[in-house]
Amino acid sequence: MIYKWEKNLETGNVIIDAQHKQLINAVNSLLDACTQGKGRLEVETTLAFLGDYTISHFADEEDLQIKANYPEYPAHKKYHDDFKVTFTEFAQKLKKEGPTDELVGEVYVSIGDWLTHHIKYEDAKMAAYVQRAGAA
Repeated sequence: MIYKWEKNLETGNVIIDAQHKQLINAVNSLLDACTQGKGRLEVETTLAFLGDYTISHFADEEDLQIKANYPEYPAHKKYHDDFKVTFTEFAQKLKKEGPTDELVGEVYVSIGDWLTHHIKYEDAKMAAYVQRAGAA
C-alpha cells in the first residue's frame, strides 16, 4: 500500500507540509525498493534518513507549538518521544539482526501508519490552533 499525500494531510503550514511529504516519500521509497527485491538494501537508508529527519522535523513542530503556546504541547511532544523510542527499537533491531524481511515490513507499516495517523489527527489539530493564534 503506497501512502499518498492527500488534502486531509495538509496542515496549512508550508514548511511542516513539505517535511511531511518528504517523510512519506521516504517510506514509499522503501516500498518501491521492496517491490524490486531491494527492500533489505533500502531499509538502512530509510532508517538513517528518518532518524535524522524526524529529529529536525519534530524540533520544528515543537518550536512552533511553544511559540503559539499550544495547550496540548506536552501530549504532542509525548507522541514524538514515543515515536523516537519505536524508531530506536527498529535501529537496534537492524544493527543486531540486519535488514531482515520482517524488519522491512515492520518499518514500512509501523512508520507509515504512524505518520499518516499523526499528521491527520495530531498535526492537523496543532496546525489549526497555530493558525488561529497567528504563530504560523
